[in-house]
Amino acid sequence: MSGSPKYKMNVAGDNSPAASVSDPFKRADPPVWRVRLWPHRSLSPSGFRWIMGLTAAGLCLPLIALAPTGASLALAPYAAAAFGLLWLFLKLSYLTGKVTEDLFLWPDAIAVERREPLGTTKRWFANPYWVDIDTTDTDTVEKYLTLRGGGRRIELGAFLTPEERIELAGELRRQINRMTRPVG
Repeated sequence: MSGSPKYKMNVAGDNSPAASVSDPFKRADPPVWRVRLWPHRSLSPSGFRWIMGLTAAGLCLPLIALAPTGASLALAPYAAAAFGLLWLFLKLSYLTGKVTEDLFLWPDAIAVERREPLGTTKRWFANPYWVDIDTTDTDTVEKYLTLRGGGRRIELGAFLTPEERIELAGELRRQINRMTRPVG
């Protein structure tokens, strides 16, 4: 499933300022800008079935060839363990791919909601006028994207490529500047 987007943008048509709400996640008015981020997984469910089928066939061939000698009984647990571990690690990869991050932007609030694969939700919000958007290179991550505001610093889009994080940071800056710059 190559070429599938790793994030999508929805732009609402109404740019009118809304009344400030202490918790932006309970707002009735739609955000001016919204982005949903999720990690890309290149192996489709159909591809998963193919990989597992080919692996099972590949592991069984030596066992079938050695069946008359009885050595297949000694090798069967290792083949089963290899197959089971591959299945487990691919399923874990799918599970980690279920994380999503939603970024909401209003004229008076910016909010991020991160949903973890096991169901927990983390939320952050601040005034967009005071939010600092930073992309820095660290020892382990290229173009690490963070938002700082409301007394906290959060990472955003850790599962995106460095180019996608730069693009997201630039678009977020443009949207905030469009809303907070004085008209005149």
